[in-house]
Amino acid sequence: MSIAAWGRFRVYARPIYKLLANSRMLTKRGYGEWMQRLSPSTKALSAIALSAIALSSCSDDSSGAGADGITVVPDPLVARTLNDPLMVDPDLAHRNEANALLTVRHDHALPPLISSSETAEQAREAARRELVDSGSIRDLPPSQGEYKGEPLALGMTASDIIKAAGAPSACNGKLEEGLVWAARMPEVAKVMPHGMTMQAAGADGDGCQMRIVRYVTPAGVEDALQYHFNRADRAKMTATRHREPEAILDAARGSEHLKVYARPSSNGTSAVDLVYWKR
Repeated sequence: MSIAAWGRFRVYARPIYKLLANSRMLTKRGYGEWMQRLSPSTKALSAIALSAIALSSCSDDSSGAGADGITVVPDPLVARTLNDPLMVDPDLAHRNEANALLTVRHDHALPPLISSSETAEQAREAARRELVDSGSIRDLPPSQGEYKGEPLALGMTASDIIKAAGAPSACNGKLEEGLVWAARMPEVAKVMPHGMTMQAAGADGDGCQMRIVRYVTPAGVEDALQYHFNRADRAKMTATRHREPEAILDAARGSEHLKVYARPSSNGTSAVDLVYWKR
């Protein structure tokens, strides 16, 4: 049954349930006159509603009976069905997933990432635990001055990012967009714990092995850079840090490159761009 049909079912089932509960009975004549006033589709929904309520009333022999001998059973499932908010509002429909194996809100915006001192500390602690498991944590190196390339603070196309980062031009037109590429990042370019991926793109083969990921984190810019610096350092990459025109970490080892761009965002979180490629 569709969400809209389910909503109509509940709209008509609610007064039927209340009528049964209050009067304890429907006469044959009264039921017939009431059904004649309904449209064919409404009749079908009402019949289903009455059947469901009747079945639920017969499911428990331990309930008390009224003075007229009619047993009224307070079935919790029926009560929830009739009294919960109707899920016909598009803004509420995505909540109707009580029995879903996997819930994916593909047609709604991602919930906002809340930044606070508590969430920032949780992100820092999660990053620290992950790094400590495989060695000691190094401090960020001192800044080496202004970065010679372009910043990525503004919204840019994949081609613009490739050019600004100095990535292979062979990747132009070959990147595929999809959040799955964030899960395919190599260990050296993993998203920081508690980070929320906003955009991702990548490609493999045909002279282009590349990943671009944009994510936000409640942790500060320095915390994000330190996490990625330690990841790069453990991969034996040589990393250089810059403060201008934005916080940038430039790391490389042979044909493998990683560039991290970080900046404060308007809602108190930190926005981080990861550009990774291997020639």
